[in-house]
Amino acid sequence: MRSVTEQTRRLMLLDTASLYFRAYFGVPESVKAPDGTPVNAVRGLLEFIDRLVKDHRPDALVACMDADWRPQWRVDLIPSYKAHRVAEEHEGGPDEEEVPDTLSPQVPVIEAVLDALGIARVGVEGYEADDVIGTFTGRATGPVDIVTGDRDLYQLVDDKRGVRVLYPLKGVGTLQLTDESWLREKYGVDGAGYADLALLRGDPSDGLPGVPGIGEKTAAKLLAEFGDLAGIMAAVDDPTSRLTPSQRKRLDESRPYVAVAPKVVRVAGDVPLPDVDTTLPHAPRDPAALDALATRWGLGGSLQRLLSTLHA
Repeated sequence: MRSVTEQTRRLMLLDTASLYFRAYFGVPESVKAPDGTPVNAVRGLLEFIDRLVKDHRPDALVACMDADWRPQWRVDLIPSYKAHRVAEEHEGGPDEEEVPDTLSPQVPVIEAVLDALGIARVGVEGYEADDVIGTFTGRATGPVDIVTGDRDLYQLVDDKRGVRVLYPLKGVGTLQLTDESWLREKYGVDGAGYADLALLRGDPSDGLPGVPGIGEKTAAKLLAEFGDLAGIMAAVDDPTSRLTPSQRKRLDESRPYVAVAPKVVRVAGDVPLPDVDTTLPHAPRDPAALDALATRWGLGGSLQRLLSTLHA
């Protein structure tokens, strides 16, 4: 039987790529290692984590990774899924994502630093970080803070379970605390309804076409009227329902998309997660490796501040 402490401990899940992209664009490229290599994303991410731990005091922390940023099983269902972001296609393996030239070399450094610190880092082949986050969230027995710049994860917000999204507005010093009250005010839906809203509305940034003519406001109204996606599609077949002729026609013509889109849009909850210790470390797991990384990459005050915060 789990102890009360285990049941109530606060878990923080980082959408790591989302955060290091923000760090890369938010910290000047003039922040460099001794050899002149830019380390703005590395140092920026360390400063993000430092601020998050200081402000929100998680008991457990996981840096969730994209082992596959564009899983084939999603592409098989909707071929346009993230297609505009492909830099190079690889037969038999994950396609290469378009990433700034000076960011790509920083990702292995980020991974090495997280590992030396002892911060759990989890990516699972065939799944995106969102899916890893969704599975950790589903298994959590206490409150969960999801830190992401990706609104797709609003679908996991659940007040009853204490699941909220911390969405960075400016760095991570200014976070939008997204709970069900905020979602209802902004979109007219709760966490569970956000995936249906996104599916109907579409999302050009992810290559999701949506239902033509059904924008965000119309999608919210339909969900308020009919409850969920299944209720909306049942209304298409009900001649007495209060759909307009154009809505009925567009939804009817979009049945092939509506049939497959839920699996693409909704985060997976059944990712085979490795057995990892998610407890927030108070001291580095590998001090020698961390010292070598700090020297090689000139991590300076960014790393020292995080170490002080973890120790405290």
